[in-house]
Amino acid sequence: MAMHRDLRDWIDVLREQGELVDVRGASWDLQIGALIEIACRESKGFPPALLFRDIPGYPGDRRVLGAQLVSPKRIAITLGLPTEISNRQELAAACRRKLATMNLVPPALVKTGPVAANVLEGSDVDLLSFPVPRHHELDGGRFIGTAHCVITKDPDDGWVNLGTYRCMVLGPDKFALHMSPGRDGRIMRDDKYFRRGEPMPVAIAMGADPALWLASISEVPWGTSEYDYAGGLKGEPLEVMPGPRTGLPIPARAEIVIEGICYPGELEPEGPFGEWAGYYANRGLLPVPEPVVHVLGVMHRDEPILTCAHPAKPPSDLSFPESVFRSATMWDQMEKAGVPGIRGVWCHEVGGARLFNVVSIEQHYAGHSRQAGMVASQCRSGVYIGRYTVVVDDDIDPSNLWEVVWAIVTRSNPERSIEITRWCRSSSADPAASPYLKDQESNPTNIYTSKAIIDACWPYEWRERACPVAQISPGLRKEMSAKWSDVLANIVR
Repeated sequence: MAMHRDLRDWIDVLREQGELVDVRGASWDLQIGALIEIACRESKGFPPALLFRDIPGYPGDRRVLGAQLVSPKRIAITLGLPTEISNRQELAAACRRKLATMNLVPPALVKTGPVAANVLEGSDVDLLSFPVPRHHELDGGRFIGTAHCVITKDPDDGWVNLGTYRCMVLGPDKFALHMSPGRDGRIMRDDKYFRRGEPMPVAIAMGADPALWLASISEVPWGTSEYDYAGGLKGEPLEVMPGPRTGLPIPARAEIVIEGICYPGELEPEGPFGEWAGYYANRGLLPVPEPVVHVLGVMHRDEPILTCAHPAKPPSDLSFPESVFRSATMWDQMEKAGVPGIRGVWCHEVGGARLFNVVSIEQHYAGHSRQAGMVASQCRSGVYIGRYTVVVDDDIDPSNLWEVVWAIVTRSNPERSIEITRWCRSSSADPAASPYLKDQESNPTNIYTSKAIIDACWPYEWRERACPVAQISPGLRKEMSAKWSDVLANIVR
């Protein structure tokens, strides 16, 4: 299958594969978000991508795409993997193999692209000319940036970072930019531009290539551009063009690009916004002062598609793609850190792909399981809150919560199986962090968490004498499948 060139090519493939549904007449005010949430939470399987059309109050050519990557097939299409993969752990393993063998591919610079079909400047700029959703009933505004790429450039080293940092519309030509402490874009902004008293050029791209958005929500190493990373995932360069107002490289085939400038010391209230862990966790329902981006210009394609994500109590349309790719990157980072015998990794949707992470290993030596747990909890993909890390034996599917909890309650002994590390990295989005600490606006970055590493493996020294498992053997299961296929088709659904 040829790789898609942009979001529109990708949507065409989804239509052919039965992975997309058109929804007509849903309002930007709560209804788009609610339909995405219902689809993700109540579907018996994986929901389709939802393309919203005929949005009340907007021209018929303005569209919104949600639930982009909430199925194994859509992630496989995005990354050029076999589309028959349906198992969570198989998909994470396939992504990890791709990461282990891929080379970075820098973007191809072009003079212009489809995104420059329509150019808006000055009084023509109106961010709400796009059907920007109000996602949740308690949200403090309309968020134009939820499934997008915020593009910034390191003023010292010149590398370009893309991250998904939420953007709330404040007016026709300005938006608030929320970046969590420790994120690459936040480090660039605070420790480089703002510390020197310099403004930071910013661009945000909506409707970018899904592989680029997947890279922007992933844990890409500091100093590595997500453009190069996404090019490596696709095996071909993405096309970028110079932003005419910021000089930043912008995706030439994106749907919408906004360029702006962010000044140090200028803050306006932002939020609240229901976030990935399923809570209003920043300061509850209070807005928080955030830096303002003043819009210099907007470009968009004809009939533009605004991409959005609807974070909420898991499962959401963010939790599955983040689980898949965070699991793959954690696996890759652990192997590169020298942990052998890894048989599977899954960062569970129930924890928003961050709070509850499980590693399956084949034990090779005493202390192996503790090593795996410690490294998983502190590697780049696990260090952001990462409250619980569980290590299980290789007969346990780390993506299956039934099996994981069964291993915890039957193979672990709390006094020897649980390690607690303190003063670890947290976030203002951490729902368990003290609200009183978050109230300290003058220094809101000093938020910590503790981490539990749960060793749910059989103790290495007597693993050979561990209790046999009571379940049918693979051979008997195969025999039953052959003999009772008609019956099983009716009773196993």
